Amino acid sequence: MDWLIVIGLISFGLGLMIVELIFIPGTTVVGIIGFVIYGYGIYLSFQSFGAPVGWSVLSVTAIITIGFTVYSLKTNAWQRFALKEVNKGKVNEDILNDLEVGQEGVTISAIKPIGNAEFIDRQFEVRSEGNYIEENIPVRVIKIDNKRIFVEKINT
Repeated sequence: MDWLIVIGLISFGLGLMIVELIFIPGTTVVGIIGFVIYGYGIYLSFQSFGAPVGWSVLSVTAIITIGFTVYSLKTNAWQRFALKEVNKGKVNEDILNDLEVGQEGVTISAIKPIGNAEFIDRQFEVRSEGNYIEENIPVRVIKIDNKRIFVEKINT
């Protein structure tokens, strides 16, 4: 039964470290927990079976871990998990075709000084010239500069 616990802890710890590398890189919490569980499994082998068996377990797990790491890096086994697409979309990409200075619309969100407004049944990211404009307020396009849309509140 002790062997099952030791093997289970080492496997679970190694699994958590792999999850850290593949699915949630950068958090380090899962990897650290995995490393602690992995180490505790090796510690238990020393405590339950003595030093000679503990050193054997440590050696075997180190060889397996290093071998697995070298194999996965040389064969690019992780490439199927890698993101290969690039998002090339930009905000307000086609505004020059539809939007003109003087057009009127309504704010969808508060503009402080950047927010969203709707013109001709489409949503655009807009900017004010430093003024706060609340949601659901009529606005007018006053300037389009380098695909940035500047609006002002329409005083009614």
